Parts: sequence; structure tokens; C-alpha cells
Amino acid sequence: MSESLNFLDPSVLSGLSNLELRARTVVEGFLSGLHKSPNRGFSVEFNDYRHYQRGDDMRHVDWKLYARSDKFYIKQYEDETNVRVVILLDVSASMDYSSGSVSKLNYGITLASALAYFIMRQRDAVGLITFDDEVQEYIPAKCRQPHLMRILRTLAHVQSGNKTNAVKPLSDLAASLHKKSMVILISDLLDDEERVINTLRNLRGMGNDVITFHLMDEAELKFPFNEASEFIDMENQETYITSPAAIREAYLENLNEYLAFCKKKCQSSGVDYCLLNTAEPLDEALSAYMSKRARSF
Repeated sequence: MSESLNFLDPSVLSGLSNLELRARTVVEGFLSGLHKSPNRGFSVEFNDYRHYQRGDDMRHVDWKLYARSDKFYIKQYEDETNVRVVILLDVSASMDYSSGSVSKLNYGITLASALAYFIMRQRDAVGLITFDDEVQEYIPAKCRQPHLMRILRTLAHVQSGNKTNAVKPLSDLAASLHKKSMVILISDLLDDEERVINTLRNLRGMGNDVITFHLMDEAELKFPFNEASEFIDMENQETYITSPAAIREAYLENLNEYLAFCKKKCQSSGVDYCLLNTAEPLDEALSAYMSKRARSF
């Protein structure tokens, strides 16, 4: 298959109503795009056994032990990670913006689904928090196939909410984590970005691996508007009537400063930062990100 066919247009991807199929399609796409797969999975160095759990890969059953005991046991290996991952998805009103066929929220739902699917494939535990100015849904991290289905069902029914307050769920999460985890924030960061990144830095300082996927619409990044327009703030409903030509240069200058600030502040805080344009294929973006992340270790 050619590279152009490996990566799916976001509008085509969002047309897949089955979220599990959508997640699997993204994961297979970005794995095929990697020069070197980050899949750590099972190593060649055998370590121990554990009881079979529903959803385990039957290829790793020790059939000789089954013949002796009439019970299923799974071979465990040295680098079976058992990482705990918590995905936080911003479902605030601003995430519902779209200049095309795919909103930031829809893109974020697909991203969260794909990451959950991939994490479970890695045999690690994954949890989910959705939030606007309050936590809307909280699913603790587990590693079971029915648990993945619960996360996907929750994501399939997500609706955009109110204003953004990412600090609250991040602070609550920091207080509740009792072991080092991976924390993944998916948001457009239309919030007090300095407070949000400071909270992420605190999570990183606790020894957690922290990743921020910063979602932005193509129109937010390029400001392609030409005619006099009314711009409406989706979170407080304030309106602004202006000529785009009169503010384009200042807007793009401020935008670039804002993006540079977010990237620099995250990097200096030990937080992985990845800007995603919702017009770009998600599997391609994840492939590039995973390759870059693998090289950094």
C-alpha cells in the first residue's frame, strides 16, 4: 500500500461511526508509518507466569503447563510494562469549533480512543477523564478488554460542555496518584495556559511521564478569513465584528508567540508537547510523534 493510502483524511476517519474500528484504523496506520515500532510488548526474556485473564492473547498461553494443570497461564516477560496511563480529554465549548468537517472535539475523541486502544494493546492500564470546568466522566485505569469497551462507549457519547478549567482535573489527579503514571492531556489549551502548564510541571515533578497534545483547527492556525465577519467566543458568547485583513498580521504574530510559549514552557518543565492540526491525518501525526519520542529515549 502506498504511503498516501496509509494515512486517512480526518473527515473520512470521522465518518467511521464505530469508535473501536476508528481507533484500530488509526493505530494500524501510525504503526505502519513508523520506521521502528515503539511496541515494547513481550520481550524474548521469559520471567514468570500469571493467570489468564479475559482478553489476553492466546498466543502467550503456556500449553504445556495447561496440559499438566488444566488451567490457563500466561507467560510474562521482563519488559512487560504494566504502566498506568490516564488520558484527560477537554470537552469544553471551544473544542466544538470546526472550520471544516471535523471539530477539535471529534479529533480529540478519535485521538483518545486510538491511544486507549494502543495502550491496551501494549498490555498497560488506561483510564479516562473528560472535563470542561468540572470533571464530567472519570474511569480509573485498568487493563481489561471490557474496560476498553467502557472507555470507547464513554467517548462515543461525549458532548461539548462549558468553559475550560484544566487545572482542576489535573490537580485532583495529582492528589490521587499513588504511583508513577503516564498522564496525557488532550486540549486546545484555550485556558490560562501558564497555570495549566505549571500544573503539568507539578505532575512531572512527581515522577510522572506527562504528554500534552495541543489541538488546533486549521483556521485558527492560518486565519484564512477575508470578508468582514462576526467572531463569537464559544465559551462566553462575546462577539467581535472586524475586518480580518485589519487584524491578520497581529493575530498570527500573537498566535506564534502563544504557540512558542506553550512549547518552550512545556519542554522546560519536562512535559512532552505535540501540536496537532485537526486538518492533518491523525495516524500520520502520531507516527511522526512516536518516531520522535522513540529517538528521545
